[in-house]
Amino acid sequence: MLPQLVKLKEVALDFLFPQSCIACGQTGSFICASCRETLIPLAPPLCPLCGRPNSDTALCPDCRGWQAQIDGIRSPFRYDGVMRRAVHELKYRNLRALAPLLAAWLHGYLKANPLPAEVLVPVPLHPRRLRERGYNQSALLAKELGKLMNMPVVEDCLVRRRHTLPQARTANVEERRRNISNAFTCQNGKLKERKVLLIDDVATSGTTLDACAGAMKSAGATSVWGLVPAREI
Repeated sequence: MLPQLVKLKEVALDFLFPQSCIACGQTGSFICASCRETLIPLAPPLCPLCGRPNSDTALCPDCRGWQAQIDGIRSPFRYDGVMRRAVHELKYRNLRALAPLLAAWLHGYLKANPLPAEVLVPVPLHPRRLRERGYNQSALLAKELGKLMNMPVVEDCLVRRRHTLPQARTANVEERRRNISNAFTCQNGKLKERKVLLIDDVATSGTTLDACAGAMKSAGATSVWGLVPAREI
């Protein structure tokens, strides 16, 4: 479709179905200016590995004994309040139109805090869950970010080979690591000697991102950094 027609379609949809703030209901955008002011940015000092706020730039107590495969996890915002609502709406309520906004915030974060990357890879869903949901929210974010960064998105390499219990239903970090162990694999050599930026919607314990990183590094990726719109603290 021609860019002019795409723009005309967007204007028509906005007229017929005006965007409203997911938090307060004000029309005009999915997250209004007032509600954006309530977002909590994650600013230094951060733990260099998990990306959570820390008293200094050394590893936080939770990461000192973590034999992580991922090189680091970064996020522009804390997973709380309006941001928690945004992730929930994107992930569970089919509000796919939020993806461009969240991707734009990721892009802004990367411009201020560059990470080594040659290719974007979304955290995959198991085929069963993909059929249930109808879309992969992480893939939507990766595609929108790829457009902004002019960077390729690879979706056919990292796969989830084992259907697992949702991480949110696990009791603690150790249970999450057991739950996600050996859940991912890389099925071709597209990531060999590539610097990967791994995209997901939210990071809680970081175990899913780390399991993905382990699979990609086993397939030859030289580095894997995780990037998410929201980080649980």
